[in-house]
Amino acid sequence: MKQQPSALKDLKEVRLHGTKAFPCAIYRTYSIKKGIFVKHHWHDEIEILYFSGGEFRLEVNMESFPIQSECFYFINPGELHSIITETSESYWEDAVVFSPNILGFDSSDEAQIRLIKPIQNGRLLFPRCITSQHPAFSMLHKAFIDIMHAFKQNAEQIFEEQAQEHSYLKDSTLVTDNLTSQLYVKSSLMYILATLSAYRLFTPTEKNFDRRVESIKTALTFISENYYNKIYISDLASQVNLNEQYFCRLFKKAIGHSPIEYLNEYRIRQAKRLLEKTDLQVTEVCLECGFNNMGNFLQEFRKYTGTTPLQYRKYIESI
Repeated sequence: MKQQPSALKDLKEVRLHGTKAFPCAIYRTYSIKKGIFVKHHWHDEIEILYFSGGEFRLEVNMESFPIQSECFYFINPGELHSIITETSESYWEDAVVFSPNILGFDSSDEAQIRLIKPIQNGRLLFPRCITSQHPAFSMLHKAFIDIMHAFKQNAEQIFEEQAQEHSYLKDSTLVTDNLTSQLYVKSSLMYILATLSAYRLFTPTEKNFDRRVESIKTALTFISENYYNKIYISDLASQVNLNEQYFCRLFKKAIGHSPIEYLNEYRIRQAKRLLEKTDLQVTEVCLECGFNNMGNFLQEFRKYTGTTPLQYRKYIESI
């Protein structure tokens, strides 16, 4: 068996959101075209998503949420989620992703005992959605904008510069190691907690969890750790102790693609990274990503990128 390139493991998300000292970052993700906007993933951090408009579909733990107007969505730790844009027009979404650990205090006051600790321990969940009509929205919006400004006063300009400089990328990211900025961020996050608490929007965690979601996460993890080897449907189904037919239906319902379609698309993503970051020949990239047939590799690459591996590498080098 081939040894997996460790730099390419990304499910479950292993990238650091923010820095080790301050695990919090803001993101702006741009829509390039209609289709998958943010792929299925999960992480241990809390994520606050802000949509200013556009037409999106957010999928969280087998549930689908259409988005057509200004709103906030909250992603709790461990929740499987993705975003699909429903239009070819240019839109973006902003996100604050932070570790629950930055919320804590050493003192054991009521806020620590009744709110912060339960959030950190997963016993309290954030609400799913706050629309612009909700009375808490304006307060949440102000705190969210304050967080954006705390990272950089000219965050909008930096996002635009990053998008222009890396026009082939969809993401722009900001982190901060500035003490004053971190204090403003933490105070704004606490203001968000206070607002949600005041409107009684936190909910206790249900004792039972959806085993279907855990099964899908297990299958996605297996693919990310073994994509460079031959993978059969039986391999995936056996990971979650399901028969192949039921597993395929479950996977298609959760992800929107069959297991094989997802596997091939995942392999092409890894191939694109290798073409961008290494000097490997196309035949080597083909084998490293689990394709044993060059014709099949070229066909799948064109299917997902609209071009050939060599043309893709030349385009990246020309930017």
